[in-house]
Amino acid sequence: MYAIVATGGKQYRVREGETLRVEKLFADAGDSIELEQVLLVGEGEDIKVGAPYLEGAKVTATITDHGREAKVKIIKFRRRKHSRRQMGHRQSYTEIKITGITA
Repeated sequence: MYAIVATGGKQYRVREGETLRVEKLFADAGDSIELEQVLLVGEGEDIKVGAPYLEGAKVTATITDHGREAKVKIIKFRRRKHSRRQMGHRQSYTEIKITGITA
């Protein structure tokens, strides 16, 4: 069984036992969370689609880790103008493991 959930402004296709990185969630590592914005639940020919969300459906997960991605460098450069700007960004993430899907 798989589900499509929305969290952090993005949508993810998840299965039970899968680990994935989502936008930072404010909970401690080891905590159990419920993702209640479930858009679709399906298995083979049996698919349930919400409008926009399925009522009563939820995905449970445990938080395994928090971290930050590798640094992305942003450089703006104008040739022959003696102009250059540099900036960096590291996105925070939360790694979760899907423990159950209920429809």
